[in-house]
Amino acid sequence: MMKRLMVATSLATLCLVSTASAAEKIEMWVRTGIGDSFKKVVEAYNASHENQVVTTEVPFGELVQKYATAIAGGQAPDALSMDLIYTPAFAAAGQLEDLTDWAKSLPYFNSLSPSHVKLGTYQDKIYGLPLSVETSVFAWNKDLYKKAGLDPEKAPTTWEEIEANAEKIRKLGDDTYGFYFSGGGCGGCMIFTFTPLVWGAGVDILSEDGKTATLDTPQMRKAVGYYRDMVKKDLVPASAASDNGTNFLTFTNGKIGQQSLGAFAIGTLVTQYPDINFGVTLIPSVDGKASSFAGGDNFVITKGTKKLDAVKEFLEYIYSMDGQKVMAKYGSLPTRGDIADQVLAGLDPRMQVGLKAISVAKTPYTLQFNDLINSANGPWATFTNAAIFGDDVDGAFSNAQSEMQSIIDSGQ
Repeated sequence: MMKRLMVATSLATLCLVSTASAAEKIEMWVRTGIGDSFKKVVEAYNASHENQVVTTEVPFGELVQKYATAIAGGQAPDALSMDLIYTPAFAAAGQLEDLTDWAKSLPYFNSLSPSHVKLGTYQDKIYGLPLSVETSVFAWNKDLYKKAGLDPEKAPTTWEEIEANAEKIRKLGDDTYGFYFSGGGCGGCMIFTFTPLVWGAGVDILSEDGKTATLDTPQMRKAVGYYRDMVKKDLVPASAASDNGTNFLTFTNGKIGQQSLGAFAIGTLVTQYPDINFGVTLIPSVDGKASSFAGGDNFVITKGTKKLDAVKEFLEYIYSMDGQKVMAKYGSLPTRGDIADQVLAGLDPRMQVGLKAISVAKTPYTLQFNDLINSANGPWATFTNAAIFGDDVDGAFSNAQSEMQSIIDSGQ
């Protein structure tokens, strides 16, 4: 009897050990400030699945370097929430799992955010898939429109109209201004909100293959002209010239009539600044056609992880109706276009503008994004500041075009 009991006990213990070992603990790094949408979807997944996701927040400015160092030391996490612009560089370095076959087998693959998939692709192989989607949109303060004698329900559709509206709003006086942008060397801010002015007009600052700088175009000169005019006319607060992005959400102070923002700001305004009566629309280009910047994070998997199947299960949960609804509830746009309307049902209707922007949004594809665009001392940030606030527009174009091409050539 005792022997049978010991055998039964041993079998039970073995079953418990087996069950415990079947559950995987997925280590995932995310940037600080990733927001509640991802945190909540992790909570929902962990509450409903045997496998568990453990996240570690890393300061945004340190994430890329820390990940590269961890890979080199064999200490990298299983997965990472990576700013989509950096995906090509890590894919090119052979540090990410090739997800091509699995990704294309997903029945909703063709409905995933196209810019994220494009940035997640290197040499026709897919290494990153969309995790969080961000777009840039144009916002206006309806109360200030009304006070200035403008139709608060009429979204501006051209930059001539935006400038004219800004002039009327500025006449309200004191510290009320018609327009705002973070222009003090914030390359990330300006690629996000300013470049749509030329993208919608059919041109870009880089060639399709990222090997040629194409900054100096009539469309870009026209875009610079609109911003310069508003600065000269005192329609923009002087602080914009030194704002490195710290005050990117200046629109929330209720004293700014118009500003291009991220779709994330819709949720911020609704939940944290309910007194601001605002509208949102797509950002018009210099010829009136709409465009946007497609930002956010890609989900990437470290090459060689032993938890590949578990990580894939987690990502499929994120793409499920339940996962998408959790993320949307806390401010993230749907990554799947085929169920986007269902996901956003019941949420603030202005979120639909951010969703609509996905279809016209762009993201530059380059392995040198940080050196070209994001760096505060890089050619793009220096150019926008000098061209809009400086005295030598021709020099700003010439210097930036030359420096951008030099950086591109040095990396080839």
